[in-house]
Amino acid sequence: MGFKGKIALITGSGRGLGKAMALTLAKHGCSIIINDRGEGNEEALQTVKEIRGMGATAEYLSADVSDFESCKKLAEAVRGKFERVDILINNAGITKDRTLKKMAPEEWYPVINVNLNSMYNVTHNLLELIPDGGRIINISSVVAFLGNFGQTNYAATKAGIIGFTKSLAKELGKRKITVNAVAPGFIKTPMTDQIPVEMLDTILQLIPLREMGGSEDIAEAVLFLASDGAKYITGTALRVDGGLSF
Repeated sequence: MGFKGKIALITGSGRGLGKAMALTLAKHGCSIIINDRGEGNEEALQTVKEIRGMGATAEYLSADVSDFESCKKLAEAVRGKFERVDILINNAGITKDRTLKKMAPEEWYPVINVNLNSMYNVTHNLLELIPDGGRIINISSVVAFLGNFGQTNYAATKAGIIGFTKSLAKELGKRKITVNAVAPGFIKTPMTDQIPVEMLDTILQLIPLREMGGSEDIAEAVLFLASDGAKYITGTALRVDGGLSF
């Protein structure tokens, strides 16, 4: 797929979907910059170890994506160690679910800061390190299209990511940098493992494929959008949801 020699930075990649993306890109020859919070983040360091065990290059650079100055330092560290980023994946995200009526400011603002403000903090600071022909992939969610009970904060950020993606695609087209979003549906994770069986059955009935996706499904979608095969795709939001939102 032409990833040999390419450098990818993935925010929030110490575990979960971000880790799956990192491992998939590394398997295809990418050098990986793992990003998460905390200097001694054990999960992130373990992910780096796994990638190096595959024979690929990996480094862990910590940063708080909700903080502009922290992202500025991240960009400086990337410049010093790698000089450029061919593929930027804005994946970091959190949830703090509650109905709007009961939602406290400390449940609203952190979600906005981590999920949406990070798009500006990270991309603005790293943009000059992305060469012409580079890739920016932003992780949204199916809730951007459907909404979800108790997730006004989360849904607002994921819808905002799509607007950010479409606008930035127009700005960077002249440099042949593609900007796309991936919108996962219900993906099997430790979090979804906690869903009661009855509720899970109801959810599955809404999905035409009648099953949840796996982290590898999201990683493969990201892999495609990062590849040369997607060089004429920009400004789109690829839904990976088993048909749930169509």
